[in-house]
Amino acid sequence: MPMKLRTEIPDFAGVTEWVNGQVDRAVLQGHPVLVHFWAVSCHLCKEGLPFINHWRDVYGEQYKLKIIGVHMPRSEKDTEIEPVKATIKQYELTHPIIIDNAHAVTDAFQNEFVPAYYLFDDKLQLRHFQAGERGLQMVDQRIQKILGVKSE
Repeated sequence: MPMKLRTEIPDFAGVTEWVNGQVDRAVLQGHPVLVHFWAVSCHLCKEGLPFINHWRDVYGEQYKLKIIGVHMPRSEKDTEIEPVKATIKQYELTHPIIIDNAHAVTDAFQNEFVPAYYLFDDKLQLRHFQAGERGLQMVDQRIQKILGVKSE
């Protein structure tokens, strides 16, 4: 069962490895945060990664949106770190990414899905959850709503 709305963002404890820098609650406080779960073996996840980069580029600097990726292995093969790092490089993911081989962060989020998107407001409370590739447009709409972006 996924986290309930208005739940505070969990701590990022038990991380196997951080890629592109490490963040904690102090860094995130006062910023809206998108946490996306993905797996290197998930084709649908890879299709969504360009959207993550778009949100990072469009909403990151101007609206202070913080993005954190969580690589959630779905099989023993997914726990191999080098292919994960190669995918991060291939898709030009420059935001902090957690490699969560022990599922510590995954369990803290009560997450069962890839891809999955958790959107938190600037008080670090969950405002939207979406799973699956078809939810990207809904995630974008929720990001705009939380950020106060006016639609054209």
